[in-house]
Amino acid sequence: MLLADLVATSAAVAATRSRKSKTAALAERLAVATPDELEVVTSYLAGSLLQRRTGLGWRSLATLPEPADAPTLTVAEVDAAFDRMAALSGPGSAAARTAAAEQLFGRATADEQAWLRGIVTGEVRQGALDSLVQEALAAAAGVPLTAVRRAAMLAGSTVAVAARAFAGEDALDEVGLEVGRPVLPMLASSAPTVAEAVAKVGGPVAVDTKLDGIRIQVHRAGDDVVVATRTLDDITHRLPEVVDLVRSLPADRLVLDGEAISIGDDGRPRPFQETASRTATRDGSGVRVSAYFFDLLHRDGRDLHDEPLSERLAELDDLVPEASRVARVMTEDPATAEDFAADVLRAGHEGVVVKSLAAPWEAGRRGAGWIKVKPVHTLDLVVLAVEWGSGRRRGWLSNIHVGARDPGTGGFVMLGKTMQSPQMTEGWVPVGKTFKGMTDEMLAWQTERFQELKIDDNGWVVTVRPEQVVEIAFDGVQRSSRYAGGVALRFARVVRYREDKSPAEADTIQTLQAMLGP
Repeated sequence: MLLADLVATSAAVAATRSRKSKTAALAERLAVATPDELEVVTSYLAGSLLQRRTGLGWRSLATLPEPADAPTLTVAEVDAAFDRMAALSGPGSAAARTAAAEQLFGRATADEQAWLRGIVTGEVRQGALDSLVQEALAAAAGVPLTAVRRAAMLAGSTVAVAARAFAGEDALDEVGLEVGRPVLPMLASSAPTVAEAVAKVGGPVAVDTKLDGIRIQVHRAGDDVVVATRTLDDITHRLPEVVDLVRSLPADRLVLDGEAISIGDDGRPRPFQETASRTATRDGSGVRVSAYFFDLLHRDGRDLHDEPLSERLAELDDLVPEASRVARVMTEDPATAEDFAADVLRAGHEGVVVKSLAAPWEAGRRGAGWIKVKPVHTLDLVVLAVEWGSGRRRGWLSNIHVGARDPGTGGFVMLGKTMQSPQMTEGWVPVGKTFKGMTDEMLAWQTERFQELKIDDNGWVVTVRPEQVVEIAFDGVQRSSRYAGGVALRFARVVRYREDKSPAEADTIQTLQAMLGP
């Protein structure tokens, strides 16, 4: 398949807001991919490289060679070129990678160059998220969407099951939980109060302490232990104390879901940054991180993810010592649940998760089976621009403009005006700005960070690539004619920057609009 054909499909997808039309265009392209091309095409249509790291970045692609006059590149050739770049290391690798990039981009037409730069930097914004590619894959292969979704969740990606989709439903059904292969995490929706969460779930519930740590999934096969993050990154070597704990459990094969967090000598959680710093580097710097588990997906040959939570918790309690389990209460009484939540907040934790005892574990799904409740509203948004500070903040980047993700949008919106620069991104809608909650340390960090992401600086506002996720607390939302989404945050303040989350995990503008009510 020519890369030009795939780029044309990407352009067609970006040009329409219709989900049906996007799916049809993606399905048409998937249908003509050869078996050898299918994984690459699936990944590219979702806007991602198969290689997680290539060594290339925005700055290294700022200047490109003259484009080719006619398309000749195939998707297989492009994938092979990125494979070679990703494999380079050691002395001279930077120069070799630059030469390889120039050779690849020199063979690309102008449209192909723009698309290649976008996929390298994560800037392919065509409104085609992984969920849409799954729909297209099901349509192209003639298999049920539910079968594709389940297989992708258990395999850890849509790419991993693309070939199986074309082999038929039975091939998809063969995909199961595999010890040693991390799967996408189950996610929680939100509710403003514990009582509402209990009512929404209905029936008996487990109310778990919501720890402000790093989500981990731990697989054990004999003495081999794998610790993965929510984004499926392997951090086993960074958490030896977690490895030792799991090796001590009376089981040979297991998959656990839990949280890694640093707890102080007083029993209260340490700042999230300490946990994040420890799990992001090889250097522990004296910070001890403990694991607390809240779910068990496999135990010694028995898959448990399809069992109700009540059964999984019984197995978890039998296997893991209480000191290494997330504290919880099981009840049908909203008052009991609220009392437990109050105790959790007094202990310094961020809230609770109300879970249906009848619900199975659903990888990658954000449904009514799990509902998180925090004492304040928080959303994960993306920084779109930053203002230079004044007064004591002069010289620092201070006031941040934040936006919510809009999967269907076809243009970048900033401060109520549509901006047409080709360097701008698509799919983000501003919802407010704030300078509150920022410490001097945070101001120094974000000044450096956002200059790295800078697209434009007019001397007052620095427009940045939408790559940095930030957790924003707020008191509510209000209707606003200033912003294109019609909604703005009230009393927004920064909680923390989320290095553990990608822009694709940011909350959507539809989530904020729903909070307005009727």
